[in-house]
Amino acid sequence: MGAWFTDLTADISSFVWGLPLIIFLVGTGLFLTLRLAFFSFRMLPYSLKMAFSKSDDKSEGDISHFQALMTALAATVGTGNVVGVATAVVLGGPGAVFWMWITALVGMATKYSEGILGVKYRQKNDKGEMSGGPMYYLEHGLGQKWLGVLFAFFAVFAAIFGIGNMIQANAASDVAQDVFSIPTWMTGVVMAVLVGMVILGGVKSIGRTAGILVPFMVAFYLIAGVAILILHFDKVPAAFGLIFTDAFTGQAVAGGALGTVIRMGVARGLFSNEAGLGTGGIAAASARTDVPARQALVSMTQVFIDTIVVCTITGVSLTMADMYTSGEDGAALTAQSFEMLLPGFGNYVVAITLLTFIFSTILGWGYFGEKCFTYLVGDKFTYLYRVIFVLAIIPGATMSLQTVWNLGDIFNALMAIPNLIGLLGLSGVVAAETKIFIDIRKKEKQRQLG
Repeated sequence: MGAWFTDLTADISSFVWGLPLIIFLVGTGLFLTLRLAFFSFRMLPYSLKMAFSKSDDKSEGDISHFQALMTALAATVGTGNVVGVATAVVLGGPGAVFWMWITALVGMATKYSEGILGVKYRQKNDKGEMSGGPMYYLEHGLGQKWLGVLFAFFAVFAAIFGIGNMIQANAASDVAQDVFSIPTWMTGVVMAVLVGMVILGGVKSIGRTAGILVPFMVAFYLIAGVAILILHFDKVPAAFGLIFTDAFTGQAVAGGALGTVIRMGVARGLFSNEAGLGTGGIAAASARTDVPARQALVSMTQVFIDTIVVCTITGVSLTMADMYTSGEDGAALTAQSFEMLLPGFGNYVVAITLLTFIFSTILGWGYFGEKCFTYLVGDKFTYLYRVIFVLAIIPGATMSLQTVWNLGDIFNALMAIPNLIGLLGLSGVVAAETKIFIDIRKKEKQRQLG
């Protein structure tokens, strides 16, 4: 597309991601954190334990706690962790990483609330499968169906033309061309075929695939990141120091424009962990669980793993390599930075993990978009959605990087607004369900002791 379209989408993105939305997003997370008395922080160890424990097979739901978490992580651990962080650092400086952390910390309560409401207001369809998420709790909880329709409409566009598909395909073709010299169109075709093979199997097929891919790809990237920190330990204090100081000065890249640093950090933080988008509620609704809060706690760990762990590896590595003013951007910048820090195979680490991240993200978002699509038009056109979703991968692989990122940011914002309204309006329900869970936990502990 022409430069005019890129400029137009950039202007719209800057407008929707202005100060009001940033305050709305972070403020909602902070409000929920305080209303729940820092429950998300206090229960993090238990949440991580629950994520990898056996689910109650007798409870209603389609997949296990672990598979629901892996489906959510599959959709979120993607380009946001590699390309998104790189873009944030290039445009906002290393300080943007700090604001990604802040978004994640308050976002844990947001994701927890999405999980509770997603399970509480989920519905069983004609096939016996569970469906839930913002569109359902906006309609059945808040009593505002029009907001549910609005959310679902924007989510379908985000799934096909934004965060869930085209951005991912674009990043995949970019890194495949840079590292392996594969033409962009070829990457698009191959990915479309592979995604089509899995996505036709529905949520159980996606859950099984994510359960295999996600632990491997996160562990592989984590090992590479730890190796970088050990090999370049002398640079670590300075890197963290620059991240903290630049977060409040904006001098490194933004020329003192602190608003740019914060905007890039919050926007890319949301893109990475999706806390506030509502997708966590869609994934949680499919899980087998006896009480909404239990699965919600599992869902919450996704934010911690995605941003506090994976994004930090990328952000610190980019800062240590000091290449964010080189003129490179996206996957190419991250690959070159890793190659500088891990000579001989750093760029291959980025290429392999990013391609795996992207594949799993497209699968997860394919499911999210389908649930929103069926909410709008019913089950009859499910295969039509899947065909459109798969075919959109090919043009996404060949479009301008900046254009697709602008579109992704726009659709993210438009999804977040109705969802955040629902979270605030139903915060009393979240608090009540949390109290129910606390009482259940007390009884469980008494039985264990007695």
